[in-house]
Amino acid sequence: MYSRLALLSLLLLLISACSSIGDNKGKPHTPDNVCGIFAQFESWQISASASQQQWQIDQTISMAFINHESGFNATARPPRKMAFGIIPGRHLSTAYGYPQAINGTWTLYKQLTGYSNAERTNFNDAIDFVGWYNSRSVRLNKIHRNDAYNLYLAYHEGNRGFAKKSYLAKPWLLGVAKDVASQAQRYRSQLNFCSPQS
Repeated sequence: MYSRLALLSLLLLLISACSSIGDNKGKPHTPDNVCGIFAQFESWQISASASQQQWQIDQTISMAFINHESGFNATARPPRKMAFGIIPGRHLSTAYGYPQAINGTWTLYKQLTGYSNAERTNFNDAIDFVGWYNSRSVRLNKIHRNDAYNLYLAYHEGNRGFAKKSYLAKPWLLGVAKDVASQAQRYRSQLNFCSPQS
């Protein structure tokens, strides 16, 4: 009787733990529709709006970046190198989580913001990071805060790489940046219709 009760208690604990992180671990059913995303995850809308207020970067740009970078997969990682074509080795980079931030940049974010417990698998932290990074790009490279195309190039290449125009040697990246900017524009149009007008 006692062991059955203990097992039931453990099961309830696991269920409650899973439900408490569900907001961060689930993926949107409609990733290309920001209204659907925010209807499914109301806390994401709150986090996106807070990031926009804090960093003055439109939330639709930040959402488009996360959509492209991880497909809203909290534990996304780049592929692994394969040894002899069959043995999985290291990941191609340390990029991880919703924002696909690399270790060094994530550490810098935590140091400069004071958010020492921030996690790349937490949507609130991730979208705040994207807003923070883009606000740095605005300041460091004089990119207009609504220029999703160039903000994405700086996000991908790093602000030093962007300043050196490293993206010019990567025609494929220019196409990706164009796609991300288009997604941000679609999100912005959608948000105009699904957000309550004040």
